[in-house]
Amino acid sequence: MILKVLGTGCAKCKKLEENALKAIAETGIDASVEKVSDLNKIMDYGVMMTPALVIDEKVVSAGKLLSAGDIANLIKK
Repeated sequence: MILKVLGTGCAKCKKLEENALKAIAETGIDASVEKVSDLNKIMDYGVMMTPALVIDEKVVSAGKLLSAGDIANLIKK
């Protein structure tokens, strides 16, 4: 499983990446987290507001900061 955090480096983007790593650790799921900060690549996902979270190439959240618990629930599905 690949989680991608889309964002330009703002505080919320960094916190989302931190929460994604925490969710992976808590669930024990084999996954990795990638940071995407290139605006063109972010727009390729159709995302207009960051931070955004992509799981296996599907945008699951945009424009809000998900907690580690929220992310854990998404990756358990």
